[in-house]
Amino acid sequence: MQTTITELDLVVKMTITAWDAQNNQLNKLINELTDEQWQKEIAPGKNRGIYLLGHLIAVSDAMFAILGFQDRLFPALEPVFIFHPDKAVQDMPSVAELKEKLRVVNARLNDHIRTTTTAQWFERHMSVSPEDFANEPHRNKLNIIINRTSHMAYHLGQLQLLK
Repeated sequence: MQTTITELDLVVKMTITAWDAQNNQLNKLINELTDEQWQKEIAPGKNRGIYLLGHLIAVSDAMFAILGFQDRLFPALEPVFIFHPDKAVQDMPSVAELKEKLRVVNARLNDHIRTTTTAQWFERHMSVSPEDFANEPHRNKLNIIINRTSHMAYHLGQLQLLK
């Protein structure tokens, strides 16, 4: 028996494919950069690469709760990489620690993403109330993936400047 792919299935597949493509590009770049390059600012007076890496991990980690999958894996990253600017916190994880945290977050997040049904992607995310979602159904879980894919692409472009 052949399964029919609906337009919504196709939208979900395209979105997840874009998410995967950005993650693959980020992982490729991570493996190319040296520890010294991670310490460089992307431009004079701007964020360092290590900060952007931590920021991307913290944002992806926050997706667990926003999407209703589970609690964050590394909540201690949020104050360092979301609430404070680069260089405001002196005690920062090493590049090696951050790479491992990214691997763990992405593996677990991808497990959840792969098991979420098309219908579930169009449910509300946890940062919107049921009342607001009734008026704004575009504030769904899939929109979080779209937004975070764009966010990752933006910072990936910045990280390319470290080469």
